[in-house]
Amino acid sequence: MNRTKLKNYAPQARLDFIQAMADRAAYYGLTPEKIESVIEKGDVAVIAGREHPRAIAKKRKQLEDRIKRHGFEQTMEAMAYTWFNRLVAIRFMELHGYLEHGYRVLSHPEGKPTPEILEHAEHVDVPGLKKAAVIDLKLAGNRDGELYRMLLVAQCNALSVAMPFLFERIDGDTELLLPDNLLRTDSVIAKLVQAIPEEDWAEVEIIGWLYQFYISEKKDQVIGKVVKSEDIPAATQLFTPNWIVQYLVQNSVGRLWLMANPASTLASQWPYYIQPAEQTPEVQAQLDALIQTRMDEDGGSLNPESITVLDPACGSGHILVVAYDVLKAIYLERGYQPRAIPRLILEKNLYGLDIDDRAAQMAGFALLMKARADDRRLFNEPPKLNVLSLQESKGLDAAALAQAINAGGTERVEVAQLRWLIDTFEHAKTFGSLIQIGHQPTSNLRKLLSIMQKAMQAGDLYAQAAAQDVLPLIQQALVMGMQFDAVVANPPYMGQKSMVVETKQFAVQNYPDGKADLFAMFILRCSSFAKESGRIGLMTPFVWMFLGSYEKIRKFLTEKISLTSLVQPQYHTFFESAAVPVCAFVLDNSGRETTGNYFDLTGESGADVQPVRFLAAIRLDDTSYRYEVSCREFAKMPSSPIAYWTSKKMRKAVYESKLVGEYSVTRQGLITGNNNLFLRLWHEVSTS
Repeated sequence: MNRTKLKNYAPQARLDFIQAMADRAAYYGLTPEKIESVIEKGDVAVIAGREHPRAIAKKRKQLEDRIKRHGFEQTMEAMAYTWFNRLVAIRFMELHGYLEHGYRVLSHPEGKPTPEILEHAEHVDVPGLKKAAVIDLKLAGNRDGELYRMLLVAQCNALSVAMPFLFERIDGDTELLLPDNLLRTDSVIAKLVQAIPEEDWAEVEIIGWLYQFYISEKKDQVIGKVVKSEDIPAATQLFTPNWIVQYLVQNSVGRLWLMANPASTLASQWPYYIQPAEQTPEVQAQLDALIQTRMDEDGGSLNPESITVLDPACGSGHILVVAYDVLKAIYLERGYQPRAIPRLILEKNLYGLDIDDRAAQMAGFALLMKARADDRRLFNEPPKLNVLSLQESKGLDAAALAQAINAGGTERVEVAQLRWLIDTFEHAKTFGSLIQIGHQPTSNLRKLLSIMQKAMQAGDLYAQAAAQDVLPLIQQALVMGMQFDAVVANPPYMGQKSMVVETKQFAVQNYPDGKADLFAMFILRCSSFAKESGRIGLMTPFVWMFLGSYEKIRKFLTEKISLTSLVQPQYHTFFESAAVPVCAFVLDNSGRETTGNYFDLTGESGADVQPVRFLAAIRLDDTSYRYEVSCREFAKMPSSPIAYWTSKKMRKAVYESKLVGEYSVTRQGLITGNNNLFLRLWHEVSTS
């Protein structure tokens, strides 16, 4: 994959799409400066002297209301992202042959400038596409633009059945902003097709890289400032390199399976799996007992269908996609039918949460593409995904919602329960998965979910509208109240200076030991998300390993739970788009597996070199930068630094010796007291 081309294309594509949205909005009388009135006369709607079909009036009103709620710029940004995601998704599907009619929608396999679907328009069989209208436009000979627009909208609507989260039916304000002149050689579609070689679309990983580069300019605009809620995704999201994701997933999800199945041969398929360090007999017995308890819950053996994996900040879904591969191998080893596996993984094993609607859309799409590659009939009965974009309850009124639902249904809903939901998720787009559900019984939530589902099916429009507001809150509460076998994430990074006041207050109240940064809070949250027998895999900045403001986090990781492995990459060459000092590590949430493997790649320059050197250390071909240490030794040292490269003798000298402060009061050493008076630069001193 040529990431340089992606990096060159995506930031400009964002600007192009935003401009295309603004141009369409202006065509319908909506600009940052003015909102033109709509005058309905007979079967036409007149906007700024221009006549449109009367049906436009309702859609224009929807768009106008959205702009009034969110502002012009934010609305154009959101709409641009929506159309970018849809066209990227169609491009991936057409190149992989996943479109039912078999024609390319955005390009031509022979390189012709006209999309293949336009060439065969009269043969395209898509639900909702009116064949007579297609033939009329085709025969006209000069209405290809109108025909292509009709075909593209029909294609999006057809995909809404399998992917409603990405392709909501286009019959409102979204359709108004579909860019014009789509057949021109400089259209947003033509640029997408021309900029990225077809071979680069081979792996679904391209979705994540496009997302990363698409938001890169927005990230530059907001980084280092106090970040508003709507800008948190751009400021904090960073695509995780594939080798790091494999390491995290194989040593969390994969490790759990291998602990329960010692005879498994899957370790040979997982190149970044690290054979665990040898534990003391007592510790090993405790680990065996813990995993046996987990197996007993499944009837004597770990059932693949019961393994739950969560990414609480899933972004575009890279971690979930790699987890799919690991789980698929587990199912196959257990003897499941290959065609049954994709649906089971998507519906039973994988869970994702994010505050960014568009990122969650792409995560869901990426998972569906992985599953579709293994089951060509998957879209006939689309699976129910557990990837949720967290929704806020701000502005909802519990009493009014309860009144509407109770008036239209047979089962009553309590105002207090709705108020709890609304209070819990008031700032969901800001706090995200850090929100803790507490002791709300799952049975209560499931009963409430059932009431909402019945209200949605009832004929009362007010009850349906109220239930539609409440349903996503219940669904996310159910997931956020679960505990998982494995929690794997590249959580957001944001220090206190960039947090809004609400986030700082939330941090102090809920995560006092991790309040210095969002990633530190996520370390604590991931531990509460995981079962006692669970494993946690994280990639974060490495500052928590040493700085004083993260001492309580180190104490938690080295005393309460435990580090089983850690990789510290080289500082500057980790990402194409940013120099981020990071580390990746895996935790045993039970705290029993204390001796771990540590890998120091800080001397290995080059993003391509590091995974090679890491693999060499895993295979024991080169152990010069591999260390084996018990994290309990770090806990014994003052402030618990994760100094894994030190010798056992040195660590013992530190934690067994007295501090200088125990002998005397320490003071600063030799100083001049006045540098300007007593220090001279070399050229200020006489050569004689």
